Amino acid sequence: MLKRLVRLTFTTCMLAVLCYTNTALAHGKASLEEDTCVRQVGENLVHLNIYQPQFDRAGHYCTEVPTAGEAYLVVDLIDTALREMPVGVKVFRGKDKEGDVIIQVDAQHHPDGVINGIGRLDKGIYSIAVTAEGVPPLNFDYIVHVETIDYGKQVRTWAAPVLAFLFLSWALYKLIRSGRLKRLFGSEDE
Repeated sequence: MLKRLVRLTFTTCMLAVLCYTNTALAHGKASLEEDTCVRQVGENLVHLNIYQPQFDRAGHYCTEVPTAGEAYLVVDLIDTALREMPVGVKVFRGKDKEGDVIIQVDAQHHPDGVINGIGRLDKGIYSIAVTAEGVPPLNFDYIVHVETIDYGKQVRTWAAPVLAFLFLSWALYKLIRSGRLKRLFGSEDE
């Protein structure tokens, strides 16, 4: 009986860890407030998508791109005010905006609210600057990891399930050591 209880607890914990919702890699159908691909300056919002149809036709990314290669950047100017001013996009190699410019879309009006750019993203870290030339200029910044692992994010994603598993394991251990299980289920051991 004790072995069954231990197996059931372990299976339940593993299912909880595997079903933990924060382990999803894509942003899916998140609202604008929760979408990690949206940046806001004042009342103005922009949304970034990076596509690599040669690897995944349905996949779209913004801050973590799983594979190096040809990339299609699409910036959506969500607010109509941004569509009435010149907006440009630059992609720099590295975290600073002082590295090589990989992709550049010169500032111009985009009445349809969509800015497109194509370029090759190799393994590494990139900075994307979306600049609206208003008064004052509006800067929307992204840091993009291509084929790299963000260990800080991994720790934040898995910390809660691991801590829950450790706590449940400790509680089960204490329950077994106290002898309460034997009194609860009888004195038979398996």
